[in-house]
Amino acid sequence: MKPIFAVGDVHGEITLLDELLENWNKEQERLLFVGDLIDRGENPAAVLRRVKELADETEVIVLKGNHEQMLLDFLDNPSEKMHYYLSQGGMETIQSLIADSLDKKMTPEGLAKRVQEEASELIDFIRHLPLYYEEGKYVFVHAGVDFSKPNWHDTEERDFFWIREPFLFGKNKTGKVFIFGHTPVQNLHSDGSARIWVSEDRTRLDIDGGAVFGGELHGVVVEENVITKSFSVKK
Repeated sequence: MKPIFAVGDVHGEITLLDELLENWNKEQERLLFVGDLIDRGENPAAVLRRVKELADETEVIVLKGNHEQMLLDFLDNPSEKMHYYLSQGGMETIQSLIADSLDKKMTPEGLAKRVQEEASELIDFIRHLPLYYEEGKYVFVHAGVDFSKPNWHDTEERDFFWIREPFLFGKNKTGKVFIFGHTPVQNLHSDGSARIWVSEDRTRLDIDGGAVFGGELHGVVVEENVITKSFSVKK
């Protein structure tokens, strides 16, 4: 397999992303993002544009995270979903996607329409993101899969980008190694460290370093049967 350079949850941190990508060997490695490119952070729209530009010119795999889904939910059902989305970091995304400052009198429907019109290519890009990527013994996914299913491929769509404890601490009998984000590693290390988290059975690797919360943005290089390199950057 061609090596994969997998990047954890970026959450709008464009400066950290650009710094991390200095370690990516674009001639020899495919680039993969585990989702949550947007919301909170320095400039979510700049991250989306950078990733889309890369995907347009080379082989890049971008997975859907729960924050991408929350943006789509808001656009599709603005009056019901706007308050929740804005409370989860959506304000930074919306402000970075539209050309000028927000009109506080704008209705949820009006705001959604404006985002859809001004960022139509980026929204279309998000709508078509896959839920996981599988190659050899590795599965890349945003949050995880449902181990209670006889076949993990039958995981409910929302669980691919929302699941936590049943995946993190359940028995993995799939024969696969999962590389994922979603849960900041600080929540899994007893010392609150930002280092990459590996499950006791070594079949789950969490690369969400909580960069937007003052942690680290992680990247790992995955080859045939081993993770050969890891990189991290922080503010």
